[in-house]
Amino acid sequence: VQLQASGGGLVQTGGSLRLTCAASGSIFGRITMSWYRQAPGKQRELVAGINGVGSTNYADSVKGRFTISRDNGKNTVYLQMNSLKPEDTAVYYCKALKYGNDYWGQGTQVTVSS
Repeated sequence: VQLQASGGGLVQTGGSLRLTCAASGSIFGRITMSWYRQAPGKQRELVAGINGVGSTNYADSVKGRFTISRDNGKNTVYLQMNSLKPEDTAVYYCKALKYGNDYWGQGTQVTVSS
């Protein structure tokens, strides 16, 4: 599985961004997809995940602000980020879980200015 993340950028506090992760390969619809982030000096953390039947989970810090979704016809997963805060600043990564193996995309930088 190859993953290509995009959509990061610089935004002011309270703004919005939508991240996109395009995946190659078949059976995308049965793959659990997740977004992680890593801020400078911190460990990578789970932001949101969505499984093959559309069930989602979120980190407490983003609940109510971020929405993960997927378009299986386009082999793509999205992360809609609203009401962004400076503490959301990080490199965001998408991950695919397929047959017990993790596949990571390259990161996309999100910077939220105060």
